[in-house]
Amino acid sequence: MRRGDRLLAAVAFRDRPRLTLIVTAALIGVAAGLLLPGALADAVDRAVAGESSWPAVAWLLAVGAADIGADALVLLVTARLTASAGAWLRRRLTRHLVTLGTRSRFADGDAVSRLTGDCATASGVTTVLLQLVTATALSTGAIVLLAVLDWRLALVFLGSVPVAMLLARSHLRHTADDVLTYQRVSGEIAARLLDAVRGLRTIAATGTAGQETRRVLRPLPELAGAGAGMWQTQARMVWRAALLLPAVELAVLAAAGFGVAAGRLSVGDVLAALGYVALGMGLVGQIPMLTTLARARSCAQRIAEVLDEPPPHAGHSRLRPGPGHLELRGVTVDGALDGVDLTVPGGTFLAVVGPSGSGKSVLVKTMGGLVTPDGGRVLLDDLPIARMRPEALRYAIGCAFERPALLGTTVADAVAYGTWAGEVAVRAACRAAQVDDLVVRLPDGYRTPLARTPLSGGEAQRLGLARALVRGPKVLLLDDATASLDTVTEARVEDAIAHALPGRTRVVVTHRVATAARADLVAWLDGGRLVAVAPHDVLWERGDYRAVFTGDES
Repeated sequence: MRRGDRLLAAVAFRDRPRLTLIVTAALIGVAAGLLLPGALADAVDRAVAGESSWPAVAWLLAVGAADIGADALVLLVTARLTASAGAWLRRRLTRHLVTLGTRSRFADGDAVSRLTGDCATASGVTTVLLQLVTATALSTGAIVLLAVLDWRLALVFLGSVPVAMLLARSHLRHTADDVLTYQRVSGEIAARLLDAVRGLRTIAATGTAGQETRRVLRPLPELAGAGAGMWQTQARMVWRAALLLPAVELAVLAAAGFGVAAGRLSVGDVLAALGYVALGMGLVGQIPMLTTLARARSCAQRIAEVLDEPPPHAGHSRLRPGPGHLELRGVTVDGALDGVDLTVPGGTFLAVVGPSGSGKSVLVKTMGGLVTPDGGRVLLDDLPIARMRPEALRYAIGCAFERPALLGTTVADAVAYGTWAGEVAVRAACRAAQVDDLVVRLPDGYRTPLARTPLSGGEAQRLGLARALVRGPKVLLLDDATASLDTVTEARVEDAIAHALPGRTRVVVTHRVATAARADLVAWLDGGRLVAVAPHDVLWERGDYRAVFTGDES
């Protein structure tokens, strides 16, 4: 059994009480549906014979009411079961995606597509299976009752079975590949669209809206082809099934006419036979549900692909006290870093400099465990970062970025995000980040909703910095996190950090000479390689180092 099919089975059987109620109601509905043609035949025969028909009519009404009530109950409970299954799938998928973190190989837009569309489709598998099983039970029971009524009618009806099976086989064969392609391309378009939305300002500024639109919609012909294939297959199925039902009814009606002429069947029996034929052909009418089942299977397979992705190894969690000692041994990240060996002793203030595209940001993200190197190892206090527990790593290393994503309901929530920090710790972190004076002037101070807090680039950077500081980390990594501040404010922030986190290891990506000059050591990158590690004053003697800041080697 495929992993996706096992996931669908888990979805279908996870809520046993509701499933039991649905199955019970469905069985009542099947029984009532099978009894209905016979009850109708009895009422008609009594009326034609001039006998009292009230008991038969009462029985007919009772069977009909049971059929309608069972169908209504199944509809209501199945809707609740589907909603619950969708929520369960989304929780599992979200939890696993968050666990994978930056190690996830799934594009953001594709992950969103799996969380929304795929989970919604896969969660409806109980409804689809119930309809198919119910239709099968009704069809089987109708054929048996038709044979009990007159075996000749059953033989006439069974002549349509090979045609129905051929329709179902053809439908499945032509649908499966189209469904899988449709889901895959939908995820690809969603990923491209999300990338475009993130870069809307850049697209507008560069006048590349048309080019970006073409890039996002490039897979559209493949999506259209798969969609058209599905609908063409379904359309062929529908009209063929629509022709098959009246043809079978006419054949059975003709055979029943001979039965009436021979005295074997009554008028009521003819009506019952037509009812059984309609029930028996109900399974053919459910063949389009096989498309929905195929879609549910493909969606479940896409969800299973994410759930099967192994999470990061949950290993070390104990770190020795004191400032963090970082070490990179032969770290390689394809297209960004090439065999970097770097040691940052505990308590060191290290500035990372280099021209654009030299790999500075990737280096810092690798130190923080946000990027997994393709080669080499990153060690914190002699323990591999890749094997550390995420909850230990997030308190050991604090990260702040040039464009932080602030999350939370209020300003205080955004600073304390991911920690148990209280108001005192949040305010202390904001004071160190030189942003407390801004927050206290807001209408509700630290309780001001984040959505109603206007922030400049520098203010957002300082809140992001406060979020990193509130953890009290052993290592503080700043990836251009003060780039929007003027040099005076940046210097005040650095002094406040040194006071708030004395003796901690700090790694700062910078383009400013003043910042590099204040650092204990400078790591100079170029083309993904580490050119030198030395104090700023020593490196300043080299013209190519000065060119990193001035753009001129003279």
